Amino acid sequence: MNGEYGKFRKSEQEWKEELAPEQFRVLRQGGTERPFSGAYYRNEAPGLYRCAGCGQPLFGSGTKYDSGTGWPSFYEPVGAAAVELDEDRTMDMVRTEVRCSRCDGHLGHRFDDGPDPTGLRYCINSAALRFEPDTDRSEPS
Repeated sequence: MNGEYGKFRKSEQEWKEELAPEQFRVLRQGGTERPFSGAYYRNEAPGLYRCAGCGQPLFGSGTKYDSGTGWPSFYEPVGAAAVELDEDRTMDMVRTEVRCSRCDGHLGHRFDDGPDPTGLRYCINSAALRFEPDTDRSEPS
């Protein structure tokens, strides 16, 4: 394995053996889960969202918001180098695809209709994420 933000390479067969079928379909084949079906679209717990493929930190819970779209939405990644953006011309439209910069896994898409402070919406598939709860944060009394 390479360090954080360093490239992480595996064969498609290795990915297929390591990932659950839905994770493989989303991360490696560019699939999209049905809206309102993913494990994290309603998650409000504090913590960190990592890539389900390689474990790279991607999004903090403090940037997550309810966009009403049925997918986990964030207004920015943990760092500019955490994700890569590519033009996606599938489905007869032009969108901005979001990929993990470490393992090149498909995460979702970015749109320019998000909240302040960035005005961006990173619409991410739950199957592409692994949530790590913040265990240091105490519950309010």
